[in-house]
Amino acid sequence: QGQLVESGGGLVQPGGSLRLSCAASGFTFSTYAMTWYRQAPGNERELVAVISAGGSTNYADSVKGRFTISRDNAKNTVYLQMNSMKPEDTAVYYCNAKRALRTIWGQGTQVTVSS
Repeated sequence: QGQLVESGGGLVQPGGSLRLSCAASGFTFSTYAMTWYRQAPGNERELVAVISAGGSTNYADSVKGRFTISRDNAKNTVYLQMNSMKPEDTAVYYCNAKRALRTIWGQGTQVTVSS
C-alpha cells in the first residue's frame, strides 16, 4: 500500500537548523514526486518544497534560500534541510508521495521554532 514515516522534528531556536527525513516503503520511491507540506494551527496545509522523480525542485517563496529538499533513491528517503529558521516556520510537517492519481501521506512531525 505504501508508507511514509517522517522524523527529525523538534524544538529549535530562531536562526537554528533542523533536518527532516521521510522514509518510504511499499512503493517504487524513485518514480514518485516527493513533497513536504506544513500546517500551522488555524492555517491550511501549504506546500513547502517539492522534488520530482527526475530531481527538479521547487520551493514556496517563504522558504526559498533557507530550505533545501533532496532525495536519496538508494535509501528510499527524502530530506528537508531547514536553515535560518523563523518562528513562523512552526508547524506540523508532512511528507507526501505522488504519481498520477496515487497519493501517499505521512503522519507528520512537529517543528517548533522558539527561544
